[in-house]
Amino acid sequence: MSISPKVREASRVRDFGRVIELMRTDARMTQTQLGQACGLSQSAVSRLEGRGVRSYATDVLAMVAAHLNIPRSLLGLAEIAQARDGSEHVERRNFLGGAVAAAVAPALSAVPGTVGEASGQAATLRLGTASYRRLDASTPSRELADAVRSHLRLVESLAVAAPDDVHRTRLAAVRSEAASLLGWLSWDMGDHGSARNRYGLAITAARVAGDPLLAAYQAGSLAQFEADAGNGVQALNLTQRARRLLDERRPAVADAWLTSVEALAHAAAGNEREADRALTTSRALANRLGSAEPPPWPWVFTFNEAKVAAARVTCGARLGLPGWVLDADTEALATGHAKQRALLVLDIAAGHLAAGRVEAAFALAARALETGLQYRSGRIVDRARAVRRSYRTGSPPKVVRDFDERLHDVYL
Repeated sequence: MSISPKVREASRVRDFGRVIELMRTDARMTQTQLGQACGLSQSAVSRLEGRGVRSYATDVLAMVAAHLNIPRSLLGLAEIAQARDGSEHVERRNFLGGAVAAAVAPALSAVPGTVGEASGQAATLRLGTASYRRLDASTPSRELADAVRSHLRLVESLAVAAPDDVHRTRLAAVRSEAASLLGWLSWDMGDHGSARNRYGLAITAARVAGDPLLAAYQAGSLAQFEADAGNGVQALNLTQRARRLLDERRPAVADAWLTSVEALAHAAAGNEREADRALTTSRALANRLGSAEPPPWPWVFTFNEAKVAAARVTCGARLGLPGWVLDADTEALATGHAKQRALLVLDIAAGHLAAGRVEAAFALAARALETGLQYRSGRIVDRARAVRRSYRTGSPPKVVRDFDERLHDVYL
């Protein structure tokens, strides 16, 4: 993220309201839109931005930071993961509880019998899901999951009480998105059983909603999970299921993304030739995508050649092909939030290990492991253990012994 000198200067003098105003304007968002996203009124946002160097409410700053993707340090908020005592973890739990309340309070007013606008109710609940998804970048999944479970239960209870098919259909789509997010969090926690269950629920809910595009996206997400878990055949079956759901209506980004997932599935099955073929096809499709056009919902992420290159690194790590890993511009690929970067770093470490570069491999793996411990990510820690298992020797060097010591007694 590029931070302007004006933003840095406002942060330096602790004018956090000005930081928010500048970042909001840069995101082309109105005060009303920001307020709706954070459960605040337009006037509250206006007061927040005009506060100058007076005091600020920490929970409000944290909520706005999460929505606008503002680095916490620019708003005077200590990085939660660096807290040395329990006070900040209590504050985080209180904030997440407040976020639930802010997200669902407008939704409760739209319970059938009070307002009754299906589109407004669904939009409010979808906004809550989107807010939690943004928090994933800066919040350990184990702390965020409880809030998302509560959010999903609310969606399900409102769906049960829905007065007509219009409400039920719209809420089914929201349920699919919330369940998918909970599946993602379960995956990060290393809880594969819950991840499969939630992704399955997401697919079912999308079909109830009558939305083949959403159902295909959820099937592709489950395929990506299964490929990561090493279940290549199952992942391939799920990508084929996703394509059947799309038929000829699929957008170009869906084709490019699903083909990259197929490459990961082939790699998980140990099929280098088919993985390479899928990556070549995915790259060609990605090159034809219009970079100026925003991806269609539910593809809320940009898919480009860099994403294909990252998939190739992952495939190379799975197949033990250091050329696929080390030939890439790995620095350029290290984008996304800290947990995503850590997973890529572990793939790069696997490539170094396959090439016999033990020192480099475990130096990288140790760095990624620290991120996994910082965010208490079971997925990162499990991947770090997999890298360690792939190195077999009777007398490991010091860098490996240090890594073993760090892994010892790690329970998340």
